[in-house]
Amino acid sequence: SLDDVKILQNMQGVTVMEVAEGADGWQIVLDSPFNRRIHHNTPMKLSGPAAGSDLVKTAADPNGVDCLGTFNNCGAGKTPWGTYLTCEENFNGYYGSTDANFKMPDDFKRYGIAAETRYGYEKFDERFDVSKNPNEPRRAGYVVEIDPSDASSTPIKRTALGRIKHENAAVVIARDGRVVVYMGDDERGEFLYKYVSNGIYVPGGDTSKLLDEGTLYVAKFSDEGTGEWLALTPDTTGMKADEIYVFTRQAASKVGATTMDRPEWVAVNPVAIEAYCALTNNSNRAVLKDGKMRTNAGGDVMDINAVNPREGNEFGQIVRWYPENDDHADGKFKWDLFVMAGNPDVHKDGLYAGSSNINSGNMFNSPDGMMFDSTGLLWIQTDGEDSNEGDFIGQGNNQMLAGDPATGRIERFLTGPKGGEVTGMTWTGDKRTMFVGIQHPNAPFPDGEGKLPRSTIVAVKREDNAKIG
Repeated sequence: SLDDVKILQNMQGVTVMEVAEGADGWQIVLDSPFNRRIHHNTPMKLSGPAAGSDLVKTAADPNGVDCLGTFNNCGAGKTPWGTYLTCEENFNGYYGSTDANFKMPDDFKRYGIAAETRYGYEKFDERFDVSKNPNEPRRAGYVVEIDPSDASSTPIKRTALGRIKHENAAVVIARDGRVVVYMGDDERGEFLYKYVSNGIYVPGGDTSKLLDEGTLYVAKFSDEGTGEWLALTPDTTGMKADEIYVFTRQAASKVGATTMDRPEWVAVNPVAIEAYCALTNNSNRAVLKDGKMRTNAGGDVMDINAVNPREGNEFGQIVRWYPENDDHADGKFKWDLFVMAGNPDVHKDGLYAGSSNINSGNMFNSPDGMMFDSTGLLWIQTDGEDSNEGDFIGQGNNQMLAGDPATGRIERFLTGPKGGEVTGMTWTGDKRTMFVGIQHPNAPFPDGEGKLPRSTIVAVKREDNAKIG
């Protein structure tokens, strides 16, 4: 019913909340002026090169600037000026058609937009019926900037960062002060991206255009351990500027980017000039179907290459790159694999045993979330197979591990409940509490037997209250 749809629309999105530590631990400050919900009907602005394009105009918004809602929010990012970047991932699942004869636009296939949905919004809310509003899905799939310090502020969809299934947004300042944002597109055979602003970040200065005016790049890896960032421009793609930022996947395919094994979180080391991307898995890599190599939704072949070296990759890996000239804005880089997840108990040698820093005591599959702490330790979170059967015997539930970039050593830190993904983390300002997300458990967690499983946030502290990140 429409009431069901409204409930769902208000349940999903972003929560901004203030928390404080008291005698009973961490609690939400219920009367905080910062608290607010941002959901599927929250007013937002489109900005950047796709704003105002005919591709994003609708009858309700003939100017192509005012939109509603943020969808299927996955990872996040933090800007140096204190705003929050939430990333729209599998937005395609909200849009369907009530007209069985409606011909889907060609670009819908690349993003997975189909006539049937599991939410059913389109049956009760015309905004989500593509037979009536075919441009509406093109207004989702962006990085959304939110000012958590101002509950009256309007979230902004930054189209210059591309329209993909964003996993997170890792922000770093280049040597000359330009803003660099790394982003993964979480789908089999999709790509790794980088945005570089035209303007310079000046603390206290105007930041309104830093995520609107710049160049979007996509990564091409060579098998020799080098790579380059390919600019997505009208000259390189043969597409109009607004088309590049609405049909970003198609633009990346045109320049010959490297298909990746589901690029998820990107993390930038705060104490070294290097960045990491979790390549979660890809069961279709180099797998034949009807005698042909499997492709992504755009027809790009997913063959074996050095950065994605395993056929039917069920374990995943983490790629690390070093920008040329120690500059994240540089167009070239060197790369290696920080870790290849695997199971050395099942596969005694070879690629599926994992890299040399994997052993019986720390093995895992499907690295997903990643975050660096202030000391340069890489925290790795998993979202994969926890059956403990077959190739996954002995790997346990999803987990969080700590990795040392200098030595390659990786150790397990915590494990989640059965069926749950360990995802997302942050620290208090004094680094004495770590907040970790636990998503969709199917065990009685966190309230115990007889209670429904719930996604939640776990606060982790040392017994001596020393720093933990």
